[in-house]
Amino acid sequence: MAQRDRRLKPNILVTGTPGTGKTSTCSLLADATGLTHLNVGDLVKLKSLHDGWDDELECFILNEDLLIDEMEDMVKGGGTIVDYHSCDIFPERWFDAIVVLQTDNGVLYERLTNRGYTGAKLQNNMECEIFQVLLEEARESYPQELVRALPSNTIEDMSNNVEILSDWVSAWSPPAANLS
Repeated sequence: MAQRDRRLKPNILVTGTPGTGKTSTCSLLADATGLTHLNVGDLVKLKSLHDGWDDELECFILNEDLLIDEMEDMVKGGGTIVDYHSCDIFPERWFDAIVVLQTDNGVLYERLTNRGYTGAKLQNNMECEIFQVLLEEARESYPQELVRALPSNTIEDMSNNVEILSDWVSAWSPPAANLS
């Protein structure tokens, strides 16, 4: 029986370019549903699941093996909202839904510059959104029926997204194999 078949609550991966509202959306969704919000970036820092610092991109160099090992027990029971700016590193079996938040370029540029992003870090993140890298990554890594792109430009979008996802969580039920 697959890991997905043993969960009593769904796992959701919320991904998107930095600045698309992942953490805010995940926090609100966790409050609305009672699911646990797992911010992967915070976990990487807290547990040192990295191989040092990248000076050019101003970020930690993720050790994917350490991260996956650390997260395995956290997600296996279900009920987790995983918040990360990448998605192809996680096993397909972990998730019941993959949400890709997308933001208009002008809005995203303002958010990132307000965060102090400059140079290569700003350029790489803007290009990632312009070319829809994360949506493509999600579509290549997970079954199409699990992947959903949602706009995240305004507070109203965020509220709508939380409502849509909360309704989905309420309607979700474990696979029939789990009920026997």
